[in-house]
Order: sequence, then C-alpha cells, then structure tokens
Amino acid sequence: MATSKKQVDNGVNVEALLGARKALTEAPEGAKFQWRATCKWVYGTHSRSSIHGYFGLGEEHKHKTEFTFEADHPEVFASEDKGAAPVEMVLCGLASCLTAGVAAVAQHREIQLRSVSATLEAGMDIQGILGIDSDVRNGFDGIKVTYKIDADATPDEIKAVVAQSQKRSAVYDIIANPTNITVEVS
Repeated sequence: MATSKKQVDNGVNVEALLGARKALTEAPEGAKFQWRATCKWVYGTHSRSSIHGYFGLGEEHKHKTEFTFEADHPEVFASEDKGAAPVEMVLCGLASCLTAGVAAVAQHREIQLRSVSATLEAGMDIQGILGIDSDVRNGFDGIKVTYKIDADATPDEIKAVVAQSQKRSAVYDIIANPTNITVEVS
C-alpha cells in the first residue's frame, strides 16, 4: 500500500530549517549570532528604535529593509502616547516568537493551520517604577499567554505544538531566565 505525504502549507520551509540544523551541527561556530538594535531619544519619553544589521553564520548580514519602532508611554504616565510602551513591545516580541514557533512546529508535524491568535496579559504594580515602594518589582508580576488555534489536529496535538514552540522560543527563554545585561556610557 502506497502512502502519500500529507500536503500542509503554513508558509514555513521546514526542509531549509532542518538543513540549517544539520549544517550548524557540523560547524557550530556558525551558530553564534549577534542581534542589534539602536535607539534614539526623540522627546519626552518618546524614542525611535531601529533594526538593520546582525551577525550570523560567520558574517555580517542586513535585513531587506531597516525596521523602525516608535516607543513612548501612555498619557496616564504624563507622556504623549506616540508609540507602544516598551513593556508592550516585550509582549509583542514574546507573542511573535511563540507564534512563529507554532507555525514551524505545525509545518514539521504536518498539521495544517487555519488560524492562530495569541493574547498576552502581564500584570504590573507601578509603585516600584515610580519610587513609591522599593519592595515592589519594577517588571511584570507574571505573563499569561492564551492561544486560539484552529488546525487540522486534535486538542492534544495542538497543545503539543504550543509546548514545543515554547521549549524552542528564544524570547521565552530570554524572559523566563536571567540574562546578563551590561550597561555602559561612552
């Protein structure tokens, strides 16, 4: 009996990803990447960040276009609300990384996605940021990610896809685990 491979198109080139994994297993020095962002103050709490180049696979690369992001704080913080708050951008980064992983894992497991949406919520007590109470953490007190996924799969298969995405997510790891940060003034 002949079996046919299930046709799934979630827009992820799994063969290229598996090829990269094989190549980098044989040449691990190529797996060392350096991501970069620059940020310039505009006025008040408004800033503009840009992303253009990065290092990886042993050489410098440039994105097809320079990406820019406006950041500010809401008016309730006595700001002008000219961009997303930086903490909201963190949530967007996490949502985007996890969702990309869902698409890649689903493609690899031959699961056709019809729709994927994630809602992220993060609580924060701003007494720490405002210097009201030094015992209150400045950051989130937790993040909740809720997925709605319509796919050609069972609920258990969908949960397994999300779990694998979480396991491999760089942004999830950055947020969930301590990362050394060095701040310098030149």
